[in-house]
Amino acid sequence: MVNDVLLEAVEDELKSRPWRLRFADEVEARFEEDTQQQRSRNMAVAGLISAFIYSLFLINDYSYRPDAFTTALLLRAGIMLPFGLPILWFVYRGVTPVLREALMASIVIVATVLSCLIFVASLEPYSYLDVFSFGLILVVGNIVYSLRFGYACASTALSILIMLVFILVYEPMPPEAKRLAMFTIFANATFTLVANYRLEHSERTSYLHVLREKLRAGNYFEDNQKLSQLSITDPLTNIANRRHFDTVFPLRWQEALEKGNYLGLMMIDIDHFKAYNDHYGHLQGDHCLRQVARSMQVNSRDEGDLVVRYGGEEFVVLMSNAIPEAASLAAERFRYSVEALQIPHHGNPERGIVTASVGTAVLRPTALLTPADLLAYADLALYEAKRQGRNKIWVASVNKMP
Repeated sequence: MVNDVLLEAVEDELKSRPWRLRFADEVEARFEEDTQQQRSRNMAVAGLISAFIYSLFLINDYSYRPDAFTTALLLRAGIMLPFGLPILWFVYRGVTPVLREALMASIVIVATVLSCLIFVASLEPYSYLDVFSFGLILVVGNIVYSLRFGYACASTALSILIMLVFILVYEPMPPEAKRLAMFTIFANATFTLVANYRLEHSERTSYLHVLREKLRAGNYFEDNQKLSQLSITDPLTNIANRRHFDTVFPLRWQEALEKGNYLGLMMIDIDHFKAYNDHYGHLQGDHCLRQVARSMQVNSRDEGDLVVRYGGEEFVVLMSNAIPEAASLAAERFRYSVEALQIPHHGNPERGIVTASVGTAVLRPTALLTPADLLAYADLALYEAKRQGRNKIWVASVNKMP
């Protein structure tokens, strides 16, 4: 049901989002949940690479502005790295999506401020050429970090404002160079924001298609599981059916043969059930069968026993790794569980309630025996239990059992 609702929301997003980036709340939450870990790691790695390249600009500082190299060293290594590296660590470890984008955007803003401070700290003739490399900061934020578009727009706008302020007040820079620098920065901002939008839009669209197929595959898998379960379940009693028993019985026989374990089988038949149906009707008969099946399921071992509606009013219980000495106790438990239901049965004159007869056989499989032998022994034991007066148990004496 949850998958169906989410799938419908995904379909709606694919049909109605030609340009929007943010999804509906439930899809957005799933998007962040599925992509957050990988995105955080990618941003942290991109941040480390950017920090390394940012530090390499010290070579440029030493060459073009020796008079301000000490300042550049202090700002780059003493402020930028101690500020940025812990943020990358927190992002890598995992923070909320909003905090992640805000922290990475703050690195862009601080890098812009520090670069501008280094730029204006020197009076060397060609120091202002650095302005033409400021666009790299926007490339890092909008493409390398690939900030979410809203954060990219905000950090870009603030960075441009900071750059313009420092460029306009820097006297050694010719007016013509200032105009060219501002035009270059605006162009760089426009191109990188367009690229950022397209990257995020492509990422989100691809995610929707992948998620849709994943949800469809999940629904198909669930449907197949349900169909498989229905094929091995008796629809009336909701326990295993004859088909499932015929599949499992040879497998458990082979397993017991290989491990040298005992395998047990109970055949259980509701006494005078035809008379019960004739007196109470088939609807009440079905209700009776459900009650009996439920009592058997409750009194079985959760993993070791397979309770099966074998046909009509007959049930079997296949017991893996059964202990021969405990077979009669287990049979008595099942017999008593039916009697304890105290279901009225006027067609059972001896007792007046619904009862069951139980035949049990336990043996250790050998190469000379087959599953049909165990089934035959249990069937003979059931016949003997009925011959003894019904509401009885009988454990077969298996002569071939070692």
